[in-house]
Amino acid sequence: MPIYEFCCDHCHKNFELLAVQKGDLIAPVCPSCQSPEISRVLSKINVGSPGKGGQSMPQVSERSCASGSCATIDIPGPSK
Repeated sequence: MPIYEFCCDHCHKNFELLAVQKGDLIAPVCPSCQSPEISRVLSKINVGSPGKGGQSMPQVSERSCASGSCATIDIPGPSK
């Protein structure tokens, strides 16, 4: 059952909705102000640490770019 994260465009509160059945997200509203004007938020992911014999964690490096800051993620594993 996926959990969706939203931000209210009216009161700017973040909230989550659990989609138990098909159609649960047809007309979601903000639980704080009941506004239907909401936006989906890209949720952060959780990356676990490797267990015994696991591979190393992905490395993130940030640098300056012409458009601001950029990030590169080097994911361990076989190269193509």
